[in-house]
Amino acid sequence: MNLESLKPAKGAVKSRKRIARGQGSGKGGTSTRGHKGAKSRSGYTSKRAFEGGQMPLQMRLPKRGFKNPNRVDFIPINLDRLSAIAEKSGSADISIESLYAQGVIKKRDKVKVLGNGELALKVNVTVHAISASAKTAIEEKGGVVTIL
Repeated sequence: MNLESLKPAKGAVKSRKRIARGQGSGKGGTSTRGHKGAKSRSGYTSKRAFEGGQMPLQMRLPKRGFKNPNRVDFIPINLDRLSAIAEKSGSADISIESLYAQGVIKKRDKVKVLGNGELALKVNVTVHAISASAKTAIEEKGGVVTIL
């Protein structure tokens, strides 16, 4: 058996439908698009969620809730993750810059420290927000909390 003697299985390869190649092909004239209308024109694209002029579903359903444009999203970091980051970096000082350098957060992210887990060692933390339980846990270990 050689590469040049290989063939696809019988019935596996089908020739494509050749549209707009004359009346004799049976696919000439309107080229399977029907008569007139927007869908028969070249360049036709339907709008997303267009339902043929019927009121679209997203407009029929009632709007609920409120999206606050001034919402501040914080990246949560728990105490156990904080101690793991401090061990990995070998530094007791954890700031926004050091978290960014390690790839924990993105450039413009705001960080909030939460009180889940155990703190293994003393750390000095500089973040945007901190929970009361996390603050007491850090200060009990002798660490310092600075809010930006």
